[in-house]
Amino acid sequence: MSSNLKALLWDVDGTLAETERDGHRIAFNQAFDALGLPWRWGVLRYGELLAVTGGRERLLHDMARRSDAPILPAEREALARAVHQRKNALYGEIVQAGSVTLRPGVAELLEECRSRGVRLAITTTTSRANVEALLRANLGPSWAAWFEALVCGEDVRAKKPDPEVYTIALQRLRVGPLQCLALEDSPGGVAAARGADVPVLVTRSAYFATAPIEGAIAIGPGLDSRVGWHPALADGDGADRVTLDDLAEWHRRMDEVSALG
Repeated sequence: MSSNLKALLWDVDGTLAETERDGHRIAFNQAFDALGLPWRWGVLRYGELLAVTGGRERLLHDMARRSDAPILPAEREALARAVHQRKNALYGEIVQAGSVTLRPGVAELLEECRSRGVRLAITTTTSRANVEALLRANLGPSWAAWFEALVCGEDVRAKKPDPEVYTIALQRLRVGPLQCLALEDSPGGVAAARGADVPVLVTRSAYFATAPIEGAIAIGPGLDSRVGWHPALADGDGADRVTLDDLAEWHRRMDEVSALG
């Protein structure tokens, strides 16, 4: 691996795992039911709400359009906190039951990084409890040893697309932005990484399969396939997935890569 790539910085929701449609959305609906609220978020509506970063913020945005939501801002805030707390607990149960798994190719790339000395970090603005539940269920009880930095929603004042999550991760890792590669799935995540001058690769997710993306060094359908990537991948010496060498080559060539759509 001849590039200057020292660390991979991983987004979680949509990137590490397809958590949104069949994880967080389901947990929100279960929380509404548990708290006696006659609200339900369908697949399409939840996709619209993903334009708002953060589960509590999503709730407040949705309540602003509901005639049956509390009128006073303080009451809305209290209800959003209660729903979000219940939802996080329910999401943990969904994940623990094995209903949300890592996206294909993710575990293999994580293992490859560990064996070859490329450092790993989590850079997400979802809650720490959600991250811990997902990684414990999929990587086992010693999951925390895999990552040298874990930056979550509780660690930042501003969520993505603000770059704060990335600037904190760089500080904790003590590396420069151009020594890293961020893995994201959404325009907001890409904007956050680029705002911190971190090169970014996009693995498109269910909710952002056709979203316009600008400024990524590579865009593709997932780490488990070498087909459909831009820039295109060369023959992988028998590999049928995206490898660390592929990421290193894109990283090495990033100055040649213009914005991709």
